[in-house]
Formats: sequence, C-alpha cells, structure tokens
Amino acid sequence: MAIKKFITGNFYDEEILFPAVKKVRRAGYRIHDVFTPFPIHGLDKAMGLRDTGLHTAGFIYGITGTCTALGFISWTLAFDWKINFGGKPYFSLPAWIPIMFELTVLFAAVGMVMTFCYLCQIAPFVKKDHFNLRSTDDTFVLALECNDKTKDEEVIAFLNNLGAREVAVQYKETGWWLGRYDKDTMKFEKKN
Repeated sequence: MAIKKFITGNFYDEEILFPAVKKVRRAGYRIHDVFTPFPIHGLDKAMGLRDTGLHTAGFIYGITGTCTALGFISWTLAFDWKINFGGKPYFSLPAWIPIMFELTVLFAAVGMVMTFCYLCQIAPFVKKDHFNLRSTDDTFVLALECNDKTKDEEVIAFLNNLGAREVAVQYKETGWWLGRYDKDTMKFEKKN
C-alpha cells in the first residue's frame, strides 16, 4: 500500500474540536478521519459522512439465512430423505419456521459482525498504524489528507488558529496489514 502524507492536529477538548471540524470542511481541506477516545454525538454529520449501509447488509444476510434454511430443509425432508413424522406432509412449512428463524438470526448476526470488522478494518492479528496513541486516552486527533498542492505551513497555521495544541506532518500507510504491534514495528519515513 502507498504511504500518504497527513497533517494531524491534537485537540484537548471536544468543544474546540467540533467547530474546528466544521471550519476545516468549509475551508475545503480533505478530512481523513477524526480519532476520539469516546463517541461524539453529531461528529459524523459535521464531517460529512454518509449513513452506513450496514442495515441493508444485515437484511441481505438475513434473507440469505432464511433461503438457506428453507432450501436445505425442504430438499432434505421432502426430496432426499422422506420420513413420515406422525402423518405430517413431507413439505411441512409451519414445523420449519423456528429453524428458519434461527438461521436467519445467525446469518444476519455473523454477517453483520464480519462486515463491520471489514469496514472498520479491525480483526485479530491485524494492526493499523495510529496517528497518535493518545487518541485512545485523552486527546482528539484530526487528520487531514494532503495532496501535491497542499501547503504545509498554511495548513499548520490554520489548525493552530482553530485551537490545535500539537500539529504535525506525518507519513502513514492508511491500510491495515497482518502482524502484531509487540513483535514488529514499521517505520514510515519519506523516501527522497
């Protein structure tokens, strides 16, 4: 994956961060992400993020579970292994509803968890480089993605005026990779 250039600003108070995010968007800078130690209500709308499609994925996984249960049970009990249970017909849909419900819930739950982990890039033995380790403890980190036309000094001065305490230029890999933090480290430095 490619290493990108970011300018990060650390904010120590959410009441300073929230208006800063709105002003950064109005100024036309591209926000990569905002890292906070706890959820901030309304920050997603201030960042301009669209609503998630996780509920649609959950519905699709649930329908897949229902169809899988119906297809497997009907094929097994009505065609492949016909057994007469107390005089019921071979295709006995009311008796299969509990099993279909359970498989619907199982497919939806497991599928949504896997989709959420993929979208958030979290999984066991997957590591992602942090912009600032204090963002999981007591600071708020606003990461701006830079391009070739971005003037570093201008952006740093802009973030300082918005109330950022620590502003830094960082080179990070935005993706995730397999590995462990305690066993190996990746050094990101700009290659000339």
